[in-house]
Amino acid sequence: MADFQKNLIDQIQKKSNVKADDIYKVANSVKSANFQDEATVRGLVKQLAAMAGKPLTQAKEDKIVKAIIGNNMPADMNTLSKLFKN
Repeated sequence: MADFQKNLIDQIQKKSNVKADDIYKVANSVKSANFQDEATVRGLVKQLAAMAGKPLTQAKEDKIVKAIIGNNMPADMNTLSKLFKN
């Protein structure tokens, strides 16, 4: 595993208390996912929020789904983190 991937997984694990194995399971399940399909994206967002034990309001879910479908996802972790917090 590349250092970048390990560092990313470590950061996610620390911030969300989600186990690395669970992160890999989700990553493998979405390899061929259609990120233009709203139902697919909504399901994934809900699954990730539940895994992390984070509340997800409808407004926050809509904002995240819109960003993913519109291909407007931030490139850096700080901006991405802010998207999930707001």
